[in-house]
Amino acid sequence: MESDLLCEFEGLRAKGITALQAAKEEGRKVVGKYCIYSPMELVLAAGAIPIPLCSTKQDPIAVAEKVLPRNLCPLIKSSYGYAASGACPFFNVSDLLIAETTCDGKKKMYELLSEIKPLHLLQLPQKQDEEALQYWYGEILRLKNRLEVEFSVTITDHDLREAIQMMNEERRSLKALQDIAKLKPAPISGIDLLMVLYNRSFSVDKQEVVLMVDRLTLELKALHGKGVTPFTTKTPRILLTGVPVGIGSHKVVQIIEENGGNVVCFESCEGYKAVYDQVDEEKEPLLAIAEKYLRTPCSCMSPNLARFELVERLADEFDVDGVVDLTWQGCHTYNIESYSLKKYLQEKRSRPFLQIETDYSESDVEQLKVRIEAFLEMIN
Repeated sequence: MESDLLCEFEGLRAKGITALQAAKEEGRKVVGKYCIYSPMELVLAAGAIPIPLCSTKQDPIAVAEKVLPRNLCPLIKSSYGYAASGACPFFNVSDLLIAETTCDGKKKMYELLSEIKPLHLLQLPQKQDEEALQYWYGEILRLKNRLEVEFSVTITDHDLREAIQMMNEERRSLKALQDIAKLKPAPISGIDLLMVLYNRSFSVDKQEVVLMVDRLTLELKALHGKGVTPFTTKTPRILLTGVPVGIGSHKVVQIIEENGGNVVCFESCEGYKAVYDQVDEEKEPLLAIAEKYLRTPCSCMSPNLARFELVERLADEFDVDGVVDLTWQGCHTYNIESYSLKKYLQEKRSRPFLQIETDYSESDVEQLKVRIEAFLEMIN
């Protein structure tokens, strides 16, 4: 898709670096985060700038493997390699890191990161019941206290409510954009959609990026109305679920679309999983934040029926022809859960299902092409 607006999104990462440097000179604080379990509402309420940290490219993994095991998840190795090598400008300007115990590999890697930067570790419960909520509420409160001490501020309920409204508006805009791909055929490719979802997160000005996303949504609606689309009604529509994907770790998305498919829905962390519901603006702010983030259907939860139900719902809403479940090598929770997800979906409604286990490297691209081509041919 050719669009001046898409070009603007492509430049957001570089623009974000410049804006962060200017903000630091003005005395603003920056908080880096790795996971969608980290509640950005608290960071905004503290007057700081939340920013995601680099973790989606192969380049720094060699640095990480001097310390970390080679058979570890590439996302963990990339995260640490970027930090240890100083190659992530967002990490370099961060005053505090927020991390979370989603998996064993991450939480031990965070111990090493804490030797480089101040780090606050959220102890995430592994279930989603009332007992877990009370525990998680305590973790959210502990983060609030840490931010207040670290940045010498007081976070009020008013600050939290304003931040909740801002983040809810961001989620609304991102959900509306992704819902555009429900149109048949979709007016945007999966690669372009992923680029927008990934790059917009590096914007310092959330209000500006919400307006940009809304403009793109309107532009895509108009294009669909004119029949402008890279696809046809016969293009296989694919839902991608599983591990987080970003620019640099997008090879499976690229292969699917280069071989005649269209990724119309990303259930994963950068996609629908983060935006399908909102923080309740009527409840006590910290409790509402705790409830929303604990509902996140990640494979670190046990049981994780909420993910199965979300994938099933999205498969219906986006009228997909097949589901691709992507797992990074060494990500045991997603790898094991793939069996249960496939079984659940086939019991509900039979859809072609393909699990792919890979890493960030290009070493298996030809093998992946063969498997994905065969999967798309089966759909057709």
